[in-house]
Amino acid sequence: MQVGLDYGKILNVYRRIPVFLGNENKKFQISKVEHGARNREYIGTIDWLKDAGIINVCYCLERPELPLGGNFNPDNYRIYFRDTGLLIGSLDEEAQEDLRNNKNFNTYKGAIYENMIGDMLVKEGYHLYFYKNEKGTIEMDFFVRDRNSLIPVEVKANDGATISLNNLIESEKYKDIQYGIKLGYKNIGFNGKFYTFPYFLTFLLKRYLKEK
Repeated sequence: MQVGLDYGKILNVYRRIPVFLGNENKKFQISKVEHGARNREYIGTIDWLKDAGIINVCYCLERPELPLGGNFNPDNYRIYFRDTGLLIGSLDEEAQEDLRNNKNFNTYKGAIYENMIGDMLVKEGYHLYFYKNEKGTIEMDFFVRDRNSLIPVEVKANDGATISLNNLIESEKYKDIQYGIKLGYKNIGFNGKFYTFPYFLTFLLKRYLKEK
């Protein structure tokens, strides 16, 4: 372990991950990990968990535009488990049993699907980025890119509306976005604005975009 890191603080961060994932915006906040917690007291704990292969960190873009690496807020991020089984295992026994029986997902339904997709993207070599504007009117789960454009990726636990995805594609404000991707319980398709793919094909996404 890195010199100066506190096992207890690492454990505090680890145990709070499912709590934040259960919230609507999923933003991870050190100040809420324990009473009176300060960022400077937790320096290195998240990096340690990431380097240990336990978590994936997803940063919020300042603006939905390229380049991704120079356009994010390092203080605004979500933490996902590298192994979705760790997320399930962090819940109480009754909740685990419900999830195994495909019922009572409630607040964790979206988080579980996002966790799985995020890990598949990382395993393909992507860094994780999301976007949420200040008004909360546009929110996108992930972003990837092809040679020429930025691609919003929406993960749908249910086959609901894709308002944010449509807004990002159609608005003239986001010139780097030409089309999008929707991952869900769907067949492969294209409606002129975004492609749909079933979840399990995410592991082929980077290859598809290169050959497209």
